[in-house]
Amino acid sequence: MKQTVVRLVAVAAAILLLTSAYSRIPASGVMAQAANAFLNSLTPEQKAQAVFKFPDEERFNWHFIPKERKGLPLRAMTPPQKHLAQALLNAGLSQSGYIKAISIMSLEDVLRIQEKDNGERRNPEKYYFSIFGEPGDHGTWGYRVEGHHVAQNYTVVNGKVIGAPSFFGANPAEVREGPRTGLRVLAGEEDLGRELMTALDESQRKTALVDATAYKDILTAANRKAALEGQASGLPASRMNAKQFGMLTALLQEYAHNMPEQLAQARMEQVKKAGKNIHFAWAGVLDKGGPHYYRVQAPSFLIEYDNTQNNSNHIHSVWRDYNGDFGLDLLKEHLQTSHR
Repeated sequence: MKQTVVRLVAVAAAILLLTSAYSRIPASGVMAQAANAFLNSLTPEQKAQAVFKFPDEERFNWHFIPKERKGLPLRAMTPPQKHLAQALLNAGLSQSGYIKAISIMSLEDVLRIQEKDNGERRNPEKYYFSIFGEPGDHGTWGYRVEGHHVAQNYTVVNGKVIGAPSFFGANPAEVREGPRTGLRVLAGEEDLGRELMTALDESQRKTALVDATAYKDILTAANRKAALEGQASGLPASRMNAKQFGMLTALLQEYAHNMPEQLAQARMEQVKKAGKNIHFAWAGVLDKGGPHYYRVQAPSFLIEYDNTQNNSNHIHSVWRDYNGDFGLDLLKEHLQTSHR
């Protein structure tokens, strides 16, 4: 019995050490390994499509609509290359974030059936992978995975990573017919926002409601810089009670934890630093199934969400960093410290 206990303790200690070692691997290292494994699998012609110089303006040319893009699409890859591409996408997301991303991609097939598309416009493999610069644990480089309703942008500067702009969308937001009926890829983003608005009292709700009509899309669109005119509007967190502020925090965590642990922690540090200097705004109706929009605005970041298109069954959601999108704050810091 004693030997069994000793063995169990030894196994537990080994697992703890392995887990600890794994948690210390920086996100930049995991991303670099995945990016180089992907690049090493490509032919020269494929590399010419996938690789750009880091200063290339293409790095800022992002979008979330179904259109042709630069980069190497999944449908131009061999099966082994597709596995390595998915590993690169996975390196930039948490488990839940990765599930969201691949589920969103799979919705293209739902749309293909609903719209009787020939498979060209609605193609689950029209997602493009682009590498900017030379991937490494240090140095400056980045990558992008982008297609309809998935746009993930990463910049690495001396081992530090920023994952923004980060866009997830879902059409349909809820699959209402066919074998996948009931699937709601972005259920958390929708439900947590509505639950917070519902929990507000009449006075608070009146302040949070910035427009009776929901906007047709997120206001910052695919702009290079996330800018909203004027001061933050809506209900300040300072006017929320403890329960309501907890619900706001849960909503913020939903967005933060789309990222791998280190990036999620960095986002939550932004939340912590903002404190009660966060505004929650709503537009449109409160009833489920009606057109609605919300945003969460803090000094350093912005979340926007809307569900208005296709009879309010089409979600767009995005996390933007005011000064950090495309790693601009990291690059500025690097220039100030290394190139004075």
